[in-house]
This record gives sequence, structure tokens and C-alpha cells, in this order.
Amino acid sequence: MNRALDTGCFHCGEALPTAPVRVTLDGAVQSVCCEGCAAAAAWIRDAGLGDYYRLRQTQGPRVAADAVDFAAWDREDVLAGHAVTLPEGREITVVVEGLRCAACAWLVDRALSREPGVRSVVANAVTGRVRIGWDPTRTLLSTVLSRLSALGYRPHLARGDAAERERRRERNRLIARLGVAALGATQAMMFAEALYLDTAGEMSLATRDFFRWITFLVATPVVFYSGWPFLAGMWVELKHRRPGMDTLVGSSVLLAYVASLVETLRGGAQVWFDAAVMFVLFLLAARFLELMARRQASARLDTLARAQPALAWRLTAAGREQVPVTALMPGDRVHISAGDVVPADGELLDAPTQVDESLLTGESVPVPKAPGDALYAGSLCRECPATLRVQHTGSRTRLSQLARTVERAQAQRPRVARLADAVATRFVSALFVVAVGVFAYWYGAAPERAFEIALAVLIVSCPCALALAVPAALASAHGALSRRGVLVLGADALDSLADVDTALLDKTGTLSLGQPRLLAATALDGGDAEPWRRIAAALEHGARHPFAAAFDVAGVAPAEGVRTVPGQGIEGQIDGTTWRLGQAGFAAGRDDDGALWLGDGQRAAARFVLADPLRPEAVAVIATLKSLGITPRIVSGDGAAAVADIAAALGVDDARARQSPEDKLAAVRALQAAGHRVLAVGDGINDGPLLAGADVSVAMAAGAPLAQRAADLVLTGASLGRIPEAIVLARRTRTIIRQNLGWALAYNLLALPFAAMGGVTPGLAALGMAASSLGVTANALRLGREPKTVE
Repeated sequence: MNRALDTGCFHCGEALPTAPVRVTLDGAVQSVCCEGCAAAAAWIRDAGLGDYYRLRQTQGPRVAADAVDFAAWDREDVLAGHAVTLPEGREITVVVEGLRCAACAWLVDRALSREPGVRSVVANAVTGRVRIGWDPTRTLLSTVLSRLSALGYRPHLARGDAAERERRRERNRLIARLGVAALGATQAMMFAEALYLDTAGEMSLATRDFFRWITFLVATPVVFYSGWPFLAGMWVELKHRRPGMDTLVGSSVLLAYVASLVETLRGGAQVWFDAAVMFVLFLLAARFLELMARRQASARLDTLARAQPALAWRLTAAGREQVPVTALMPGDRVHISAGDVVPADGELLDAPTQVDESLLTGESVPVPKAPGDALYAGSLCRECPATLRVQHTGSRTRLSQLARTVERAQAQRPRVARLADAVATRFVSALFVVAVGVFAYWYGAAPERAFEIALAVLIVSCPCALALAVPAALASAHGALSRRGVLVLGADALDSLADVDTALLDKTGTLSLGQPRLLAATALDGGDAEPWRRIAAALEHGARHPFAAAFDVAGVAPAEGVRTVPGQGIEGQIDGTTWRLGQAGFAAGRDDDGALWLGDGQRAAARFVLADPLRPEAVAVIATLKSLGITPRIVSGDGAAAVADIAAALGVDDARARQSPEDKLAAVRALQAAGHRVLAVGDGINDGPLLAGADVSVAMAAGAPLAQRAADLVLTGASLGRIPEAIVLARRTRTIIRQNLGWALAYNLLALPFAAMGGVTPGLAALGMAASSLGVTANALRLGREPKTVE
């Protein structure tokens, strides 16, 4: 048993209470933390699975003392969206808590397989998923899951099952093709070795032909089954008249195979079946590792897909009922137990609680929530139960929108990737010309070696590494950023972000928290300012303006016909009177003094003084930007005094106040005209032109939808520290891409002359090509390391 677990509970490794539970296992008294762990340990011992404790490398899950009721999982409306009906029964994939190591997967596999009616169990400790096949005529799914829960592995229904099944089928098909290729290549090389060792030519022709025909038999399924993805890809490329890597691979394999068959039929001097099968094997191995790398980079999507629960407790007049999340409707009230995942977007109705939104925002600190605050699907309810009024479900939740955004971002083809593809396409076309020239030369110099050398040229120079250089790096970088709460929306955002030397930052909601406080309210007629504050609150109500929170709009009827004048303020009608709230010139026809004024456009009614606290990480972020060689500048629509104060606090030398959207855009254009590469950061409607005009832009999480649509990157969390992290990662990504491209080009340029001179056999060429592709992929995966956090 792992000695690291001896100091705690025998089963789960957690600290023991003052009076631990004692359980006798195989004659030895063991201490456990609770009755649940005692029952689990006893069952494991009685089932003959005690090797679990010897094999495990990490602490096991703690077993809940109270049994969990899984009866709802037997309902047909629940199973319909998750279980697959097969001729021999049904199959379902569940996400399991506590599945941490291979020993856990071993225990789950053997424990569930002992349950009557369970046909198959496949537990994956990497993905945390368990696939269960069972016979519903012999056992209920709830019975099987109760056993799983009794061992400490609590199951959850997995969402995104269709996509997961398709990924599993893709992986299984590739594994099957790889297995056939490995077996065929091994056998082909054994027979080819016998032919190669006959250096003295003493082998009889009958024996030689026998080995060749056996090699042909084992090579055929490798070429046409294992190599089918390349052959099918070649057909598509040729049909669209755009020869690429699949054309090169498919033609090389077919040339080697067909030429070997012809030589076998005519009794020629040499065959190349071994080169064909090795080429397929090495390329499939590289493609499999590339698939695993893409799945690792897309782990954020997998996590998002399974974050939302499949069941929810809906509150009705008769009490609580457990229903599928898909049955929830806007307006429903839902009970969320402590520790459960929020099933839909909505409004918190009861007592304050804390919510873990790390999946959505990348922020690890729980967020306090008060009645009336928004809760989002996929976040975790901490500490105490909560009641939610549902507002959005399904594809309209923030979780679903986030998943679609990440998926779209990863599917885009940036400029540098398109350039690499174009280079690879032209390289393939040129390579065929070079191979023909090499064949012609050697046919005149040594006809017996001409085909072999030309084939080696085609194989060794296959630009797989060149085509992988950019997408592998970008996929890894996008995955790392999305885990930190930064969504890359623009195809060329990372490339542009690596170049920036100037940052234009908005103030309210960007450098400040966007939570203004009302410091003073003055009625211009000398009376009570409260009626005027209520008018201001009515104007702000529903306007999605940063100042709304300062006026406490709760309980105030919204104004009619409210419209926003970007950079100036808002206007609306109350009891037939038109009121304006904003800059002094806009609201009251006065000179600007930095305060917020209420008036009808000509006369002033009240003056309000607001303050907005600075973000706690803002000072560190500005200092980090400077250390990265980026000059920070503030462009804000706020008054001069407020902007000057925040600029002094942050150490920013260039700060401009009372900037309209047009002024902000003009500032961007002026900097660009001077040769600067500009990063813009904002959150409001008036920041839309700024974000759209900059070389690359970032929108804050709580910003206006217009700002987020205009941005190249969106922060899903509140921390500004993600911005310098993204810049550092963008520069690392560019470095990795340059390294990959440099290595791929250098390899091709160096390997081609050696192959053309006859110094590389086709088999060795296949090995070198595969090693080049794997090196590029491994280098790109270095970007997946977590960047340093600026808080």
C-alpha cells in the first residue's frame, strides 16, 4: 500500500477524527474516517479486490455516509437523451467524481462488472468518464450507480454524449487502423529482412518469390485499410485540384505498393512493400498523437460540454420534483443543494450564498451572491442551498454560448496558418517535379536504383511537419488561454497581440470596478435631492449603464423612450417630461466640471458626484505592461479630475478625459499612423469604435454585448491580469510557431539532398518524416503550461 496514505483514513486518506471508526480487514484493524469508508473498504475486501489499496498512487474519494437515490436515472425521459439502445441492452456514459488514477479505474471496472446484468464497463481515469453497458431486463441502472456511489465515485450524467461518442468512434477507428498497420509492418519487415540479408544472391527464386508474395499479402490490408484516410484525402485534394500532403502520402504509398507488385509479377530485382507499410505506420502514429494533442488542447470544450447537470429539482405547488434540465422553462423555480451545479441561467431568490464560477471565468475565488444576483449554468453552489428562478436554458445559457465561442475560435484559420498551407501545397507540387527529375537522373546513372531513390525523395520530404507547425501551436495556445478565462475570437488575434507596443485603456469598468458609488447629490433649487435621485434612477433603470448601480434602481419604475447618447449620457421621458442625465453640457447646457448632471438639456435640476474604486490588480497590470515594453494610455469619457486621479494612482503619463467614441477612434488612428501597434481594452457601448479600430482588442467580461462583438478577445473573468498573461502567451506562441516552421523547413531542405543522392532508403525516410512531425507537435504542447498569474 502507498505509505503516503497511512497517516489518514485507510480508504480515502483524509484526516481521521478524534474517535475514528475501526474496521477489521484480513485480520488487521484499520482506522477509517466514517462509516461510509468503512463499508466501502469492507466490500472491496469481501469482493477480493484488495489489490486496489496496493496499486493506487493517490488518495481515494471519501464515501458519503448518506446513500444517494438514483431512482430518477431509471426514467425513460432521462435515459432517452443519454443512453444508447443496443441489440444486447443499453449503454450510457457517466462523468464520475474521484476517478483519479489507474487504480481507481481498475476498481470501478471490476466492481461494476460483478453486478448482475452489467455487460461491460470501461473506466477512463484521464477523462473521468465511465461507459456502462447493462441489460435493463436484469438490473436497473440505479442499482449499478448505487454501487459506484457506495465506493465513493459519485456519477453524473454526461452532456455532449453524441459528440463524445463520435470522438470515441474516431479514436477507435484510428487505433484499429494503427493496430493493423503495426502488425502488418512488423510482419512485412520480417520477410523483407530475409530478402535484404541475401546479399550473396544465394536464395532460390522460388523462395524469394514466396517471401515477396507473403509480404504482398500482409501489406495489402495496411495500404488499403490502415492507409485509407490518406487515399481518401488524396482523392478529395485531386478532385479540387489542390494537391496537398494526402496527395503526396497516398501517391507515395501507391507507387511503392504497385511498383512492388509489378516487380513481383515480373521477377524484378527489388520490391518496396516494407517502405509502403512503414510509411503508413509512422504517419498513422503521428496522426494519433496529433489527435491526442488536439483533444488535450480542446479539454476546455469537453469540460464545458459536461458541466451542466442533466437533472434538476423543480419546485411546484405540490413540492419538489426531479426533472431533466431540458424540461425546465423560463420562470420555473429550481432548488439547488449545496455542492450541486447550477442547471440553468437565472436569478437567485433566497439567502446569500457563494458560487464557484471558475469553469466560466477562470477565477478560482468563490463569488458571493445576494438575492437578485444572476447565477449561471455550470457554476457550483457552495456552502448553502439556493433557489433559482430560471431565465435561460439550453443553448441560450452563458455556458452554451461560451462553449460555442471556444469552438468557433479553435476552428478559425489565421493568416499565418493559411500561409503555411499555401507553402505546403506549392512545396508538394514542386516535390513531384523534383522527384521526376531525380528519377530521370538516376535512371541514366543506375537504373536499378532510380525508383527507390525517387520514392525516398517523395517520402522524406513530405511536409507534414510544415502543415502541423501552426495549427498545433494555435490549438495549444487557445486551450491554455480558455482555461485562464480568455476567449480568442479573432482569427489573427494572437498574432496581432504579439506585436502590440501601445495599450489604450478605458477607465470605468476596465481600470475601475464599474461599481460607482454616489458620494454627493445636490439639488440646484436648494431643496431635497431625493426626488431628483429617483428621476436619475428611473433613467438609469434598464439602460445597462455603469452608473446604474450608484442610484439604486430597485423599486423605481423605468423611464420611457430611454436612449443612450454615447460619450454624453442618457435621455428619457418621465410623466411626459424629457430628462437628460450625463455631462454638464449635454444635460444642463453648462461647462463640464467632471460631475454627473440631471436636467432637460438647457436647465440643471441636480448635480451628482460619483466615485468608482480602482481594480485591486490594476497597478500590477500597468507595471507588467510597461515591463513588456507596452506603453499604457487612458482614454475615458469621464471627467478630467477623475481620470487624472486614476492616472496618477496607476503611473500612467498619457490620460485623456471626456473622450467621445469618435475621439477614441481618432486616438487609435493617430497612433497607428505614427507606426504603433495598438491594443484597446474596454467594456462599454461607447468603446465599440475603439475596439473595432485597434490592431487587436479586449472586451471585459461584464461589458456591453456590442463591445464584446467588436473585440478580438473577451475576458470571461473580472481580472485584468489575464491581459498581460495573454500577451506573454501570444509572444511565446509566435516563438513556437517560428521554431516549428524553421525546424520543418530546415528538415525538408536538409533531407531532400541526402535522399536525392541515394543516401536514404524509403524506410529510413519514413522514420525521419514521422520524427519531424512528432517533434513539431511536442514543441507546440509546451504552450499548454499555465502562464504566470497577475492578480
